[in-house]
Amino acid sequence: MEKTGSTDKGVVLVIGAGDATGGAIAKRFAREGYFACVTRRSADKLQPLVDEIVAAGGRARGFASDARKEEEVEALVREIEQDIGPIEVLVFNIGANVPCSILEETARKYFKIWEMACLSGFLAGREVARRMVKRERGTILFTGATAGLRGAANFAAFAGAKHALRALAQSMARELGPRNIHVAHVVVDGAIDTDFIKTSFPEMYARKDQDGILNPEHIAENYWHLHRQPRDAWTFELDLRPWMEKW
Repeated sequence: MEKTGSTDKGVVLVIGAGDATGGAIAKRFAREGYFACVTRRSADKLQPLVDEIVAAGGRARGFASDARKEEEVEALVREIEQDIGPIEVLVFNIGANVPCSILEETARKYFKIWEMACLSGFLAGREVARRMVKRERGTILFTGATAGLRGAANFAAFAGAKHALRALAQSMARELGPRNIHVAHVVVDGAIDTDFIKTSFPEMYARKDQDGILNPEHIAENYWHLHRQPRDAWTFELDLRPWMEKW
């Protein structure tokens, strides 16, 4: 069967291609000739991103997929590999930053946050890695957060999930690195230039004029840099934060 829209550069799969970071990463790789496969639970929300990439001369396709469901992740990766091309780059970019006091947190929400921020990273990483090891090449990039390094008050669920995601990335990097697969974890620390920040935290958004919040395009540039690194100088963990962010 002929692959539709196949490209010599292969595919970049962005799990969690939102309006900011994930979308910017997809557009950055598409500019370099990669076929951008982007996912959210609702495919309709992806159409503006797909249209923008295509209008700029790139190739893209949106997929409705629940990253927490094993069978959906398996079907997604299988379809892309069969119908579009080899997944050369996986970017896992699901957040799940939902604050709550430990005194009020529920088991259901705690588990859901872990599913979104960690289990789904494992499922996507495993399925893509199974293909990459056969080709003996590939890049897997996980979007982390400061919560993956230390837990803050009212963020027990998020911190637990992000700690687990970081550990997953570390284990994968150690196992897959010798098989020519670059696994990296990106700590994004600070507010990102989004409509949510603009409307919900106007005082924080005002820092934009001072380069005090993260520009999604600049984040995406760093993901591209990680993918292009020579393997004698691979980075495992990269911190991205505005110059004025306290840490």
